[in-house]
Amino acid sequence: MEKSIKKYFPIFVLPTLIAFTIGFIVPFVYGVFLSFCKFTTVTDWTWVGLKNYTRIFYVNGVLDTTFLHSIWYTALFTIVSMGIINVVAFAIAMALTKGIRGTTIFRTVFFMPNLIGGIVLSYIWLMIFNAVLQNFSKTIVSTQWYAFWGLIIVVCWQQIGYMMVIYIAGLQNVPGDLIEAAKIDGAGGWQRLRYVILPMLMPTISTCTFLTLTNGFKLFDQNLALTSGNPGKMSELLALNIYNTMYGTTGWQGVGQAKAVLFFIMVAIIAVIQNRLTTSKEVQA
Repeated sequence: MEKSIKKYFPIFVLPTLIAFTIGFIVPFVYGVFLSFCKFTTVTDWTWVGLKNYTRIFYVNGVLDTTFLHSIWYTALFTIVSMGIINVVAFAIAMALTKGIRGTTIFRTVFFMPNLIGGIVLSYIWLMIFNAVLQNFSKTIVSTQWYAFWGLIIVVCWQQIGYMMVIYIAGLQNVPGDLIEAAKIDGAGGWQRLRYVILPMLMPTISTCTFLTLTNGFKLFDQNLALTSGNPGKMSELLALNIYNTMYGTTGWQGVGQAKAVLFFIMVAIIAVIQNRLTTSKEVQA
């Protein structure tokens, strides 16, 4: 039976491989090619070499800090949101696996924000933020830091419930015998968490860290709906910066494509580093 399955394995893989090639590999390779071209449509292009990549940082010989600002602004946003989401989601998951009454209701309530689309959610929060801030003659885009913390609140509120579910699944897979043995050996709550639960939970932590990391760097919908990059592009995250470059200025499509390639390389490198760090900790555990 096993040999028969292996024999027909290529037949089952082929449709998925074809779809992946058409839907991802071909557009990606062609996108990299277009980053070296000046184009208005994907069939109307002129080769310009590295000119698009230099125009990312220099426009008419003058340093353009917009893209550099969006890089560090996105990095800061990702670090802060990743930390808050994982810590709060883990804390809620720990509380909801203690056997308290109404656990199912609490899980549902915490998870519900994840079911709302990013744009709709952001418009709802935009009305809330501005209704509160108008009492102080401010709006969510009065400064880049008002916008920053507004984005943090929206993203955390949306994603904490989803990560909570993953952490709950991980906690339920921690062997109860190990925890009981630690109690018998005199380990306190903090010691059980540090030396038993967290090491056993490393695959789950790795998954949640990867998801929040990549979600933070790729955030677009909430940024567009909540702040649109205002004031003066100071709250513009990388994805929105690339979008505005591609569709906001005529003749800059190639530059936007070059930014997208750099963006992909950055996220790929960070994801690989994060995966290796968490994997090494799993092995040590």
